[in-house]
Amino acid sequence: MASKTAAKLKSDAVKETHESIAQGAVSSGVKGLTYVQSGVDMEAGDRVVDLIKPALRRTHGPRVMGAYGGFGAMFRLDFKERIFRKNYKDPVLVACTDGVGTKVMLAIQMGRLDTIGIDCVAMNVNDLIVQGAEPLFFLDYLGLSRIRPEETASIIQGVAKGCEIAGCSLIGGECAEMPDIYKAGDFDIAGFAVGVVEAKRAIEADRVKKGDMIIGLPSSGVHSNGYALVRRIVKEAKLDLGKHYAEAGPGTLGDLLLEPTRIYAKAVLRALGAYRRKRAIRGMAHITGSGIPGNLPRAFGEHLDAVVDRGSWQVPPLFRFLQQHGGVAEDEMWNVFNMGIGYCLIVHPEFAEGVMRKLRKAGERPFVMGKIAKGSGQVTWK
Repeated sequence: MASKTAAKLKSDAVKETHESIAQGAVSSGVKGLTYVQSGVDMEAGDRVVDLIKPALRRTHGPRVMGAYGGFGAMFRLDFKERIFRKNYKDPVLVACTDGVGTKVMLAIQMGRLDTIGIDCVAMNVNDLIVQGAEPLFFLDYLGLSRIRPEETASIIQGVAKGCEIAGCSLIGGECAEMPDIYKAGDFDIAGFAVGVVEAKRAIEADRVKKGDMIIGLPSSGVHSNGYALVRRIVKEAKLDLGKHYAEAGPGTLGDLLLEPTRIYAKAVLRALGAYRRKRAIRGMAHITGSGIPGNLPRAFGEHLDAVVDRGSWQVPPLFRFLQQHGGVAEDEMWNVFNMGIGYCLIVHPEFAEGVMRKLRKAGERPFVMGKIAKGSGQVTWK
């Protein structure tokens, strides 16, 4: 009986408190504020979820567990069906996170939001496979001023497309509507990828030796680095994103600059998988910000150099176009942009032709761009 009385008193106190708060709000002139009036539309968010479900499910394989829409997502390394079993003996998880930088501002400016998600996946997965890891799953984070369901869904559907290309599952993410942080029309996107590699198959810098060959894989353009400089060139030179400049390449300048970052996962994993016992591929590098000089040395030890023949490939015309219109120095170009090389493999010389053959079968256009020599941990030009 006493407990019932206490509960009644507590209930009355809560009721009086709520009434007092309501009266205070009325007296201060605040009337019926809602979350929507504060800039957050939960119904729009629910609409986005409905729009992206089919795209997400296309990325799901038998290792994705649990119902869609839970608080967390589950993914198993192995699966009970023999055809899917990986049989990892000593699995090592590999994780990374990255974004797309100010390339999103060009996408917003051009009203083209369907490919920026591919860039986000590429920037993460291309880092992941450098360690020899199989991409398992991906999560995205999208922060924006306001959810416009169709536009927001288009961005996330691009993420799903990137996951399909990479062969990994999009198992979750966050879409945060924050009008107080992002001005109208702005957004930012970041991603988080997790992969797995057998411990003894992990790619590490100390495996690279003098005499190894460097194989280059072409980029699809600027990819997703250096866009602060790109946008400055476009602004200062008064370039028209909707115009076709013959000297820059086919398509409009905007189309060229928004070309999605290439995803190398399936081709690289195919080449790795062809050598189960032998260490044919000894090192790899994803050529991102800081270009070849800043990224290739991350793949080998400080007692070695990468001797790169810049004459072994033709720099795509888009880079020379940007250089000309921005008055950018040659060294600055090589230290900022990928200059036509998106990914490098360092290969035992006896296996170089075989690795390139595997890459060609996977749709790549590999070529020898240099070799490893004694040095001090840097790139030297031939």
